[in-house]
Amino acid sequence: MSSSWEGLRLIVTGGGSGIGAAVVARAAGLGADVLAVGRRADRLAEVTAKAGTDGGGTAVPYAVDVTAPDSAARIAERAGEVLGGVDALVNNAGHAVFDRLEDATEADLRGMVDTNLVAPALLIRALLPMLRSSRGCVVNVSSVGGVLAMPSRSFYGASKAALNSLTRSLAVELAPEVRVNAVLPGPVDTGLWDLAAGEGADALREGIVAGTPMGRFGLASEVAAWVCHLVDPGTSSWITGSLVAVDGGRAA
Repeated sequence: MSSSWEGLRLIVTGGGSGIGAAVVARAAGLGADVLAVGRRADRLAEVTAKAGTDGGGTAVPYAVDVTAPDSAARIAERAGEVLGGVDALVNNAGHAVFDRLEDATEADLRGMVDTNLVAPALLIRALLPMLRSSRGCVVNVSSVGGVLAMPSRSFYGASKAALNSLTRSLAVELAPEVRVNAVLPGPVDTGLWDLAAGEGADALREGIVAGTPMGRFGLASEVAAWVCHLVDPGTSSWITGSLVAVDGGRAA
């Protein structure tokens, strides 16, 4: 990573756990100032306190649900107050329910679209003046499920496919002022994965590992490294519209 991280200003949604927490820790460790957004104030406080002591940057918590009314405007306002602007937005907050279509509730289906597609789009729009001013970037944390057939996870996959499309279209629409890329993780060992899989988590995990060339689940830190690589203006200033699979070979 380059010295261009010093003083870089980031917003990371879903920053209280899993991949989001790993991005907060890595970015602050590299010297960035981070606004960590999430629903749970206690987890955010833990993550930001640790990130603030482990690195050269700072991490500040902001507890808000990205799907709540006016949340995008509130996050943008808070970023202006705390960071004085934004150089990068990491749309990491996600919602997943693994179920057959006929068994899924309407609330689950709408929840995935609201969290995985609508919230990122509204937040990009709300932050656009600041991102244009800084010639910044967006990294959407999508999923390999957006490019693979996903029986019993079809709606989750569809919501992530829509996020992939949003990423590529906005990369063209917002260029050259704002770069937009996405990281597509495969199965990663986080609490969200086990929660989404429910009672069938163990059997599903075995099947996924068997179908993954690298033979294991990924780590949140491995995905965070690629998120930060795409944020870094010293390494990725000419990269936009890319969907980067970090998936142990599942999409190969």
